[in-house]
Amino acid sequence: MEREFFIEVNSQQRNHHGERICGDVFLSVNVREENRIITVLSDGMGSGVKANILATLTSTMALNFTREHKEPDRIAEIIMNTLPVCSVRKVSYATFSIVDIESDGRANILEYDNPQCIILRGSQPFEPEWRDVVLDKGRNAGKRLRKCSFYPAKEDRIILMSDGVAQSGMGSSAWPLGWERENVLQYAVSLVGSETSISAHTLAGKIVTMAYKHDGYEARDDISCAILYFREPRKLLICSGPPYDQEKDGILAAKVSEYNGKVILCGGTTADIVARELKRKIVDELIFEDPELPPESFMEGIDLVTEGILTLQKVNELLKGYNNSVKLGKGPADKIVKMIMDSDEINFIVGTRINVAHQDPTLPVDLEIRRTVVKRIARILEDKWLKLISIDYI
Repeated sequence: MEREFFIEVNSQQRNHHGERICGDVFLSVNVREENRIITVLSDGMGSGVKANILATLTSTMALNFTREHKEPDRIAEIIMNTLPVCSVRKVSYATFSIVDIESDGRANILEYDNPQCIILRGSQPFEPEWRDVVLDKGRNAGKRLRKCSFYPAKEDRIILMSDGVAQSGMGSSAWPLGWERENVLQYAVSLVGSETSISAHTLAGKIVTMAYKHDGYEARDDISCAILYFREPRKLLICSGPPYDQEKDGILAAKVSEYNGKVILCGGTTADIVARELKRKIVDELIFEDPELPPESFMEGIDLVTEGILTLQKVNELLKGYNNSVKLGKGPADKIVKMIMDSDEINFIVGTRINVAHQDPTLPVDLEIRRTVVKRIARILEDKWLKLISIDYI
């Protein structure tokens, strides 16, 4: 069953002041064979490496057990009885928030000791019916978790946070008890109210930055915010390579002109075909923003026109190391990565005519054929960024 809308998933974090590694861990996976999306945010006790190990262990178990359809109380019991006991404090401790979006769209949330998640329906708070889960076995018998299930509507958001957000500013004159969940909620409501289509990436970033500000720009705890945003998909078409049969040039151009979303053309031959068929002009740029690549060109109705295989290879390299803290440049490959990150559904049209230029033995050995590079890009976008990908060959 297909969900009605796309789910944008993103998290933003700040490390505890003085620590090089975050003690909070956020994981997400798209279980394609079941059309499920599972996300987990875990906060390990303390900060730094030890906290990260606890949170990594917790979030990994939570993700895997949820994927296996284990019952919530069983998931919690296994996790909490598996965590190593601290030799100093004599406790094993890591919080977790699990969100499981099923194929029919139902959202199941299970939380243990993180601040209660915030759910927005549009720009207004939404409160599903929460139920307690009480553990009755093992050394953690009597501990309480909470869970809920509901069907998200379009423009809903689920906001997960660690203590570093809700307790930011604690002890200050402005926030003697910390920022607290209710104030985080009101801040999120105001941001969504002023920008109804604000992305999960931007909203999570603003919440984390405000918590960091409350701590005087020296985080007293690891600060994490993760958001799931249910919305219409933002579409992007990337065309690269001429069709195998020249008679299909008109079909390629028609797909480009009729596409309901942003369009990138990668390759001089590809751009020439589209320009010829649609009777448009190509204007070449002479400014080299990236010394490794030819500059971009311009065409009416097309969002970006670049060189082909070299640019796609650079896009692949950028994506392999890309994360939320990476600052992209102004080069053609950087612009493609930015447009990809701003999109949800990426459609590739790959021409299969062999380009004679790429048979030159003097070109780099690792210069791969277009199809292989596109497949690698697609795999990264599906696995790491949960993008919806389609590849059509022409």
